[in-house]
Amino acid sequence: MKDLENIPALMSEIGANARAAAAELAFATAERKHAALIGAAEAVWNARDKIIAANAEDLAYGRERGLSPAMMDRLMLNEDRVRGVVDGLRSVAEQRDPVGEVIAEWDMPSGLRIRRVRMPLGVVGVIYESRPNVTADAGALCLKSGNAVILRGGSESFHSSRAIHACLVEGLTSAALPEAAIQLVPTRDRAAVSEMLKAVEFIDVIVPRGGKGLVGLVQKEARVPVFAHLEGICHVYVDKDADPEKARAVVLNAKTRRTGICGAAECLLVHKDIASGLGQQIVDDLMAAGVEVRAEGLKGSKPAEAEDFGREFLDMVIAAKVVDDVDGAIAHIQRYGSSHTEAILTENDRAAERFFTRLDSAILMRNASTQFADGGEFGMGAEIGIATGKMHARGPVGAEQLTSFKYLVTGNGTVRA
Repeated sequence: MKDLENIPALMSEIGANARAAAAELAFATAERKHAALIGAAEAVWNARDKIIAANAEDLAYGRERGLSPAMMDRLMLNEDRVRGVVDGLRSVAEQRDPVGEVIAEWDMPSGLRIRRVRMPLGVVGVIYESRPNVTADAGALCLKSGNAVILRGGSESFHSSRAIHACLVEGLTSAALPEAAIQLVPTRDRAAVSEMLKAVEFIDVIVPRGGKGLVGLVQKEARVPVFAHLEGICHVYVDKDADPEKARAVVLNAKTRRTGICGAAECLLVHKDIASGLGQQIVDDLMAAGVEVRAEGLKGSKPAEAEDFGREFLDMVIAAKVVDDVDGAIAHIQRYGSSHTEAILTENDRAAERFFTRLDSAILMRNASTQFADGGEFGMGAEIGIATGKMHARGPVGAEQLTSFKYLVTGNGTVRA
């Protein structure tokens, strides 16, 4: 029985167990990992009533804490969302196993044969808020990529995460893989987060998923490397050559489908030549759907203020502005963006190419909703998070992005002159 009062000792035990499990997972066969994930998916579906009951406790806790409607939506599980968890587990299970893949190989004049081969990172720490499905997504992706994972869910999703985690462990044991491959920190004590951030002897990378406060804390205090994005300030630029029907549908979806996710559009940019026509029509569409539009150069719900640009609302609110052209949009995004996701709506290939070339956000889209900024929608089965940095992983972090590589070098009694 773990001592939940002694947090340093608790986290040290969890870390040591994860490191031992990682050593075994590094050479676990693709078949056993697949079996564990399918077993976990079946366990989640069989336990759906228990999971939804546990989630009801979390929702009550969230209401007591005064969580916003967007945060409550992130937290809520129903049968459809549990089915989504099951589908995600099965999707990850069916993905190609990245471990052992030969990325490149070549021969040298010296007689050496060199191969660059994918290998797991080791132990991944995931610190997240609200969304209990992250428990399944992160556990599945880490297992698929041969990594052990330490999950520290938010206090809001404590009961839901425990119920889902129990199903993941059931999958592991059914496939004869170590239970410590996927561990959930069994306490709401925030000291556990501090211990994870400095556990360089146990954890190889930290992935935070949550709001600006959490991610900022992790990036500031972590001694372990971090894959993260601080904010999802996503822009949609409507060019003068946009198709009106496409543009109206895409903008409405990008803002309103789910406002509380990091891929939700937070700023609408409109070419000046269409501001009074299509641009205003799109603003009217948004307001009719219940969105508060804080506008500059357009007739919105209220005039935009300086602080509305570069702001992640995560709500039925969007900033809107008229720009001169594609270069004006690019300049605005470069000033206010968070390097997450930006979209251009246009039928003009040159404008789209300029947008794609001049911006360096992790994800750039053309004629598509920013709500597609998601590992599942990218064919990764799921994602452990979106990375906006430029080192190692970028964009949706799936199983492949949770690997590193090593060089396998073969000679034949080869010596160096």
